[in-house]
Amino acid sequence: MKDELKKLLVSVQNGSLNIEEALKKIKLMPFFEDLGYAKIDHHRSLRWGWPEVIYCPGKLPEEVANIAKILAARNNNVLATRATKKDYEAVVSLIPEAIYHKRARMITIQKTKIQKHGKILVCSAGTADLPVAEEAAICAEMMGRVITRLYDVGVSGLHRILNHRHLLEDNSVYIVVAGMEGALASVVAGLVDRPVIAVPTSTGYGASFNGLSALLGMLNSCAAGVGVVNIDNGFGAAALADSILNVGEEE
Repeated sequence: MKDELKKLLVSVQNGSLNIEEALKKIKLMPFFEDLGYAKIDHHRSLRWGWPEVIYCPGKLPEEVANIAKILAARNNNVLATRATKKDYEAVVSLIPEAIYHKRARMITIQKTKIQKHGKILVCSAGTADLPVAEEAAICAEMMGRVITRLYDVGVSGLHRILNHRHLLEDNSVYIVVAGMEGALASVVAGLVDRPVIAVPTSTGYGASFNGLSALLGMLNSCAAGVGVVNIDNGFGAAALADSILNVGEEE
C-alpha cells in the first residue's frame, strides 16, 4: 500500500496525474489495520467523511479501548455505540477526555471543536424511546449537525406536539423515534415538507413484538417522504440524516 501511495505521489509531482484523479484512486484503496480481533477501516473517513464508528457488543472492554485509542490517534473525534460502563472505564483509562453518555449508551471522544451546521430535529414519542433518540442526537451532533430535541410528544396526547409546531418549521431533516405502533412518524411527516427518518423502537407491550409493530407501521405510513431505518437504530438514522444534508450542501 505504501508503494502504491508513493507511485501516486510521484505521478502528481511529475504532472501525469492531477490531484482530483489521485484522490479518486486513493478512495478505492483498501486501507485497514488488522488487529486480529478487529479490522479497523481507516479508509472510511475518505469514503463517508466520518471515521469508522465502534460497535461495542461482542468486543471485550480492552478491545474497545484499544480500537478507540487507534482511531483517536488518526482522527479528531471518535464514536462508540452500545457501550457499557465497563467499556467506558477501559477507554477512559487510555483516553482521559472520553465521555460516557449513560442514557444513549455511547462513548464520545472529541479532540477538536466541532463546527456545527445543518439543522436536524430529533423527536421521540415517549420517554421509553429516549435511549434511541439520544443515540441519534449525539451521533448527529458529533457529525457536526445542529440538533433540536423534542421528546415525549407521542400520539396518545397529540396536543403535545401541536403545541410545539414552531419547532417543526425550521429544520432540514427530521428524525422521529417511536415504539408501540410508530404513528408519530406519520404525524410529523404530515406536518412538514422535508425528509422524515422514522426509527422504530423495541418499546411496547407484547403484541408490539419488540419493535416489529412500529417498524411495519412506519413502513406503511400514508404520509409522503418517510424513510425507515432498522429497529432501535439511532446511529443509522443520524448517518442517513447526515448523508442527506451532505448532498444538499454539495449542491
